[in-house]
Amino acid sequence: MTNEPGEELKRVVGIPAFAATIINNTVGVGIYALPALVSLQLGEAGITGYLLCGIVFASIMLCYMEIGSRIKTSGGSYAYVESAFGPFAGFIVNWIFFFGYGVLSSAAVLNIVAGSVSALFPVFASPLMRILSMLVLISLIIYVNIRSARLSVLMVGFITFIKLLPLIGIIIFGIWKVIPSNLHWTHLPSLQSYGDAALTLFFAFAGFETSMCISGEIKNPRRTVPIGIIIGFGSVLILYVLIHSVAQGILGNELSGFKDAPLAEVANRIAGATGAVILLIAAIVSGFGNTCGDVLASPRVLFAGARDGLFPKFLGKVHPRFSTPHWAVITYAGLIFIIAASGGFKQLAILASAALLLIYLAVVLAVIKFRMKPEETMEKSFRIPGGLVIPFMAVIAICWLLSYLSKQEITSMLIFIAVVCVIYLFMKIGKVKSSGQPKSSMPVN
Repeated sequence: MTNEPGEELKRVVGIPAFAATIINNTVGVGIYALPALVSLQLGEAGITGYLLCGIVFASIMLCYMEIGSRIKTSGGSYAYVESAFGPFAGFIVNWIFFFGYGVLSSAAVLNIVAGSVSALFPVFASPLMRILSMLVLISLIIYVNIRSARLSVLMVGFITFIKLLPLIGIIIFGIWKVIPSNLHWTHLPSLQSYGDAALTLFFAFAGFETSMCISGEIKNPRRTVPIGIIIGFGSVLILYVLIHSVAQGILGNELSGFKDAPLAEVANRIAGATGAVILLIAAIVSGFGNTCGDVLASPRVLFAGARDGLFPKFLGKVHPRFSTPHWAVITYAGLIFIIAASGGFKQLAILASAALLLIYLAVVLAVIKFRMKPEETMEKSFRIPGGLVIPFMAVIAICWLLSYLSKQEITSMLIFIAVVCVIYLFMKIGKVKSSGQPKSSMPVN
């Protein structure tokens, strides 16, 4: 990994801001439907699914805490894997993260935001006005992220605070309407049920790794990364457990019947129609915040990849005035808008599930490799207690989750990786041809 003189990113992100980006990137529009989906799969013991998923993610995040405090350049998961396994592995992870998870996920979220806006304001229901609303939203996000990473982080923090208010309101005002008998459960679900629920919960908890992409702009990574992850993920886990408890406590066996908007129904029973509208607005703010947070973090993957020759060089440029990777931001956000406006992302969205699991697996394996070859820099970074026990636990957990993917998801994942490998091969061939290497001469007898 290299940094060109005069183009270094500024380290402006501290612990509160970093923790806020983790909460923002994790708590998205999915929370508004999650309780019903979990209840459908695990029944009255739904809370145990959150706790199980929390344990799985804790093992993965501990690995991110260690390697994130060691590798201080921008790029997040890509930078970690590239440092451990070389440019080819980094290239694959970069493309998986960029296309298989980042762009498609944000495009889906942007579509949900546009749909929620049109539900509140019917004038945006037409296809043209819907696209216009998405263009306005993505333009605002681009402007904020180009002006300053600090400004973007402040906006993400503000949106995180605003979007959490209705959820906290449900907890505070809903807890008085909870029927204790609705929270009673007599037996644990089957392992198959937990596996199915874990895949659903996996996506609800995913998002913290996106925040790691701004590692090149984090102040004192050794301290900020571990503490920020603990605060951010701990807050998310507590929030999810409380939200599900209130939803189940109020709706009981009816919870699984409100698949589209269980929290809107909870708000309706707490505060009437006004509560439902507030939750709809919160969903819009939540989706906007998630997209804004993604455009803050993910372009750093493009930026880091461009610096290493994996993407066009212009994506590795830093704005001379604002010190932000402006072309990477514009390119990434532009792709989100194009895919969201066309709706074509739905055919490829199935790749997102397998993509993030593979990225996690690659990062955990990178931690194991660095542990096998300790260096002086490891003594200056955070280290997971217990040696390799937790990294191996993370590998087992990820493989367990991968085993629940469908054949279609596995096939799509393998095809995508094969295409990426072909792209890498052609890029290598192109570099060899452009290098102008002289032909070998025949030996003289």
